[in-house]
Amino acid sequence: MNYFELLLEASLVAKLVLLMLIFFSVACWVLIVQKQALFRKTRNDTDGFLQLFRGSSRFSEVKTACKKFDFSPQVGLFLAGFSELQFQLKHQPAHEKGEQPRVRSLESINRVLQRASFVELSKLEKNLNHLATIAAVAPFVGLLGTVWGIIEAFADIGEQKSASLAVVAPGIAEALIATAVGLFAAIPAVMAYNYFINKVQTLSAEMEDFCLEFVGIVEKNFT
Repeated sequence: MNYFELLLEASLVAKLVLLMLIFFSVACWVLIVQKQALFRKTRNDTDGFLQLFRGSSRFSEVKTACKKFDFSPQVGLFLAGFSELQFQLKHQPAHEKGEQPRVRSLESINRVLQRASFVELSKLEKNLNHLATIAAVAPFVGLLGTVWGIIEAFADIGEQKSASLAVVAPGIAEALIATAVGLFAAIPAVMAYNYFINKVQTLSAEMEDFCLEFVGIVEKNFT
């Protein structure tokens, strides 16, 4: 059987279903490539930033080097926390000469870090909902093509008064092709979604650890 000719002779509904599934599949792989590149850059920048952060003795030095690690979510956390720290140190009651400035509220710094965490997580999760949508919708679109192909097969039986393989084969073939293409779009989307969600959860745990580390340093040196 020539599958290309079969697709050309398929009904309008079958062609629309296949085009939709092909679009889903292409969109899925584009998202996978983009997210994989993003998470690779995120991991590299995070490792580099944490090495700098833990090896530096002053926050000002870390802030100067933050531009080198744009893809690290810890950079966003650090900048938010450092900004709040500077605000508190500048807007405090006058202290005696030679006395080190103190922070007024560690809780405020912690809240700022938590808000920054939500922002960074939303960046990492961007477009993952599209993968989830493809994973959920593609099988049902393929099922629609399957049902339509079976309906056409029965219609051909009724028209030609015969249930021979030559009569039902085109409709059944269309149905099975739609099913296969639907699965071809859905399976990578499901696997990629679970993989990237696991990546996000790992990065989220690392961000929580960084928040605790940042607050601990502030508590040790500025309270």
